[in-house]
Amino acid sequence: MDSKQFHRRVWVMVLLLALMVTGMGAALYDLQINNGDSYYLATQKKIAETQTVEAARGQILDRNGQVLVSNKVIYEVRLNTKLMGNDQKRNGILLSLIQAARAEGVTWTDNLPITETVPFSFTTAQPYFTIQREEDGTITKTLTRLGRLAVSMKWIEDPTKEPEEEEPAAPKELSLKDKIKAFFGLAPKTEETPEKEEGPQPLPTAEQLLGKMCASFGIAGEGAVDKKQAEKNGQTVPDLNIGSMPKSDARAMAGVLYELYLRSREVYIATEYIFASDVDIDFISRVKELDLAGVEIEATTMRQYHTKYAAHLLGRTAQMDRNEWAYYKTVDEDGDGVGDYQMNDVVGKEGAELAFESLLRGKSGTRQVERNTKGKIVDATWTTEPEPGNNVILTLDIGLQAYVENLLAESVPKLQSEETEGAACVVLDVKTAEVLVAANYPTFDLANYASELREKAEDPLKPFLNRALNGLYPPGSTFKMITAIAGLEEGIITPKTKIKDEGRYTYWTDVNPPQCWIYRQYRSNHGMVDVAKAIEVSCNYFMFEVGRQLGIERLDEYAARFGLGEKSGIELGEAAGVVAGPEYTESHGDTWYEGSITSVAIGQESTQVTPLQLANYIATLVNGGTRHAAHMLKETKSSDFSQVTYQYELQVLDEIEIKDENLTAVKEGMLAMAQSNRAFQSLPFKAGAKTGSAQISAQTESNAVFVCFAPYDDPEIVVAMAVEHGGSGGELASMAADVLSYYFSSKETREEIPTENTLIR
Repeated sequence: MDSKQFHRRVWVMVLLLALMVTGMGAALYDLQINNGDSYYLATQKKIAETQTVEAARGQILDRNGQVLVSNKVIYEVRLNTKLMGNDQKRNGILLSLIQAARAEGVTWTDNLPITETVPFSFTTAQPYFTIQREEDGTITKTLTRLGRLAVSMKWIEDPTKEPEEEEPAAPKELSLKDKIKAFFGLAPKTEETPEKEEGPQPLPTAEQLLGKMCASFGIAGEGAVDKKQAEKNGQTVPDLNIGSMPKSDARAMAGVLYELYLRSREVYIATEYIFASDVDIDFISRVKELDLAGVEIEATTMRQYHTKYAAHLLGRTAQMDRNEWAYYKTVDEDGDGVGDYQMNDVVGKEGAELAFESLLRGKSGTRQVERNTKGKIVDATWTTEPEPGNNVILTLDIGLQAYVENLLAESVPKLQSEETEGAACVVLDVKTAEVLVAANYPTFDLANYASELREKAEDPLKPFLNRALNGLYPPGSTFKMITAIAGLEEGIITPKTKIKDEGRYTYWTDVNPPQCWIYRQYRSNHGMVDVAKAIEVSCNYFMFEVGRQLGIERLDEYAARFGLGEKSGIELGEAAGVVAGPEYTESHGDTWYEGSITSVAIGQESTQVTPLQLANYIATLVNGGTRHAAHMLKETKSSDFSQVTYQYELQVLDEIEIKDENLTAVKEGMLAMAQSNRAFQSLPFKAGAKTGSAQISAQTESNAVFVCFAPYDDPEIVVAMAVEHGGSGGELASMAADVLSYYFSSKETREEIPTENTLIR
């Protein structure tokens, strides 16, 4: 190669390297010397924060492993106004977000009680305050959320406060000049005083209030009137002073800012404001493209329901309210096994979700997050990863639960009584007191709870009431087995003792004496009956006599030992009820008479029990006197189902000694009663049963009650039913027989199917 050509190439390479080094040096000089301070400041503006990440809740399954409640991942849109800048920038961001939501058909959270379109009006009759009349006749006014915010923002004066009476002004002392005029009979010159407006100012209309909100929130478009200048010029400022901005946009922005201001002003701090939940990928993509500061889209989980049944038992979850926060913030890991609750956490509200909150809730995790000046996350590091909650397996049989709920919905409206309202049915395992079914009519669907809330809350049939656990009903004649057992065990009677039914029980008086039902209806009597026959034909006279000889103290003692008037021990909330007696009667200002025991002995008077208590009482009776705590928790498993983390242990609440011959006599009476009913005659097995009806008032139909157990020789399950104003308990017999038939006919099928989340060998 020519040496000159070689040297030229070398110089070219050297020149290129020199240019590269010079360029790099210039860039470094610009970064570090010219702009070093600004870049340093920018790095210092990165916002570092520690976030608490809530763990996924455990699943809820039935006794056969069928998943009832699980989780699904959704995306939520949250707003961080601190990152949005001043009011003008913030409002621009919110308007862009609202327009994106409209374009994608996304519904956002807006509880402002003003219609969304013109002409604007309030959506509630009492937007600012509610009026409630107390029992003593006094009227109480309570501010609504809108009212509290309106007062806080000085949009209105507090309408719940009574106007203060002003003291009359003291007469003004006359000046010397006026005194001289007065001396010569000349009237002193008086200053004209403006007439004082009387009474409170009228509250703003919906459009006037919306105008005040827009003014406070800085919502306005081009051409909006300058209020100060307009007042100087004597011009009228429109109620809704937003210039060229569409009124629908102003209303939408006011609705979002209303939600944000409720929380910033601590009017409503129970929950964090979530703009929209469960948004789809199209909306997420549109928002990402807009790059809106302070608009955050985060993944979270929500409960997914795999059944429309057992709504009262499963319960729901939601963000905790103020009262719940007062409790949960004190919960620590050492005390209750859960802790680290945040104010906006999701917790169980009712049913199993609430009862097993500490089991279903996992341990929250923490992560370190860094944001840039626009609020976007640029780095995230896990400090502690969240641990999912345990899976809870209930004693519930969802297949049987579904059958019973459908049966009630179909059959109860067809009962002969036209006054029939709600109903409940409980199916209990005799040997363990496991709740297999606790069905209610009417009921609701957890998946549509929010959309049905207002309509069903106003339903006079009260579909949200858990009648199986909280409905209180007189047990009627189903109580008679307690009277019989007490009389037998206390030696008042024997299985062979016979008492003559004379129709009218005149032991204390012959003026309006208590009557046996057969005398009241047919002017007849049952003749000589023993205890088994008395239960079969439901003879009131027999129980009047036994109850009188027992006395109220011993009768109440046996009722309590069988679990009536006491909570059953179930983990879910339940009513305790009451068993009639002197103390209860006198505590309500009434008089207890010695003869009142006749009503108590047949399940009347003031005795009130739940269907669950009835079921557990019959289970206690037919299993020989062992009363177990009713329960719905069977066991819990780890989040991956690899191990059992807890297994329920039976709890014995009482042991009642019942002689075999006494139990046999009572059961024989229930067997005879069942066999006399056509619905039970068709069953392929024997069962025991007892009807009951309880008079509520002379103007309404009686409540209907029915209890039964099967099989007769080796009792396995108990069924207890109650129908409000259902008439005679005998009308419930066919429904109860259907429940027994379904349970035993499907039992073999259920045992052959391997349960979910178990290994098949």
